[in-house]
Amino acid sequence: MPRLPTALTCVVIVACGLGVRALWDGAFPKYAGDALYTALIYALLVLALPRIRPLVAAAVSAGLSWAIEFAQLWEIPEPLRPVLGSTFNPPDLLWYAVGAAACWLVHHRLRAQQG
Repeated sequence: MPRLPTALTCVVIVACGLGVRALWDGAFPKYAGDALYTALIYALLVLALPRIRPLVAAAVSAGLSWAIEFAQLWEIPEPLRPVLGSTFNPPDLLWYAVGAAACWLVHHRLRAQQG
């Protein structure tokens, strides 16, 4: 994948995450944020490894998101809480998978279009 569009995708994902939090209250922005968190990890993987296969990127991004969520079962150091969170929430695991699956679908289709 070309690096410039991938880098711009990272910026758009962050903007979407901030926008969702600014515009809505309740469960929607929280779970959208979970999916977008995983999408950002996915995009950063593609940025770092442009030839990564979509399935591998999806598995790694979901796996890292899950690992961070499970780490919240223990004490997360205070400086890391804004990025890693502090409270384990089982439904987050589903939304991380949704984010990874959505990214896989888009990435897979883009690669198919490129030949």
